[in-house]
Amino acid sequence: MRAIEIRGKGGPEVLALADRPVPACGAGEVLVRVAAAGVNRPDVQQRKGLYPPPPGVTDIPGLDIAGIVEAAAPDIAWPRPGDAVCALVSGGGYAEFCAVPAAQCMPIPRGFSFTEAATLPEVFFTAWNNVFWLGRIAEGETLLVQGGTSGVGLAAIQMARALRGATVIATASSAEKRAVCLEYGAHHAVDYRETDWPEQVRALAADGVDVILDGQGGDYTPLHMSLLAMDGRLVLIASHRAPKAEISTRDIYIRRLTLTGSTLRSRPAEYKGRIARELVQQVWPLLEDGRIRSHICGIHRLEDAAAAQAVLDANAQIGKLVLIVSDLAETVPEPRT
Repeated sequence: MRAIEIRGKGGPEVLALADRPVPACGAGEVLVRVAAAGVNRPDVQQRKGLYPPPPGVTDIPGLDIAGIVEAAAPDIAWPRPGDAVCALVSGGGYAEFCAVPAAQCMPIPRGFSFTEAATLPEVFFTAWNNVFWLGRIAEGETLLVQGGTSGVGLAAIQMARALRGATVIATASSAEKRAVCLEYGAHHAVDYRETDWPEQVRALAADGVDVILDGQGGDYTPLHMSLLAMDGRLVLIASHRAPKAEISTRDIYIRRLTLTGSTLRSRPAEYKGRIARELVQQVWPLLEDGRIRSHICGIHRLEDAAAAQAVLDANAQIGKLVLIVSDLAETVPEPRT
């Protein structure tokens, strides 16, 4: 099969098209003929040598796919060969075939093409895990999303508002990006390049913010803690500014704060399967009726993966980038029962 390799640590130029063996389909797994694959910032971090795949996982990048099941292990009741699925994978998405635990597969929302479906798994899994499970967002609370036009940011904004009636504040670096945050449901959008952005957030949430979703870390961590309400939760999903921060532990116990974070890649299939089931039950109907949307900012062929990742390197993306892997990508599959 055709696949993208990472040939050393570096810029997008280290990505190269290669021939790789079709992966085997093990117990509990299905083999998917990939039609389209999502491009995510963790793929860039892997390319730079900062986010290696877990032990036993392919070195081919790519964390979400959409396609048609080619084969299934005997112990799998669903999905079966011929079923159209999208799935979160631990690696291997930038390829024509990908083996994935069946528990991590989801039906493609009605009316979605394979290209559109490939934008969903990584960002919706991540937002659900961190905002709903770890952040415990409750009805009517306030959510601050640092970097609102990332794929995860847009998913978090929409789900928190649609499912919890949350007041959402998002940050973004340009007027265009802030307009997109508002279009996708944020009540307020703040320019994080302005030195007084924390004061702007305080003015918008006088009693503090209940949940903060942050991928920056570093010096933003104590700032975010200062913005939290009593019993507030700060959830870290990356550390792009710096891996270390100086914080007040006294603030944590005096104000009953929760400081937590996560990565999904090394989690077992059973854990990811629980998220998949909740997304299908609670979020897929909102995608199908248009109350929640996915935003695609660029589509590239598989062999042009380097160009897609260069967009992420430049921080120029709004929403998701997609790789077209087969001619099926733009088709809308027929629902199967």
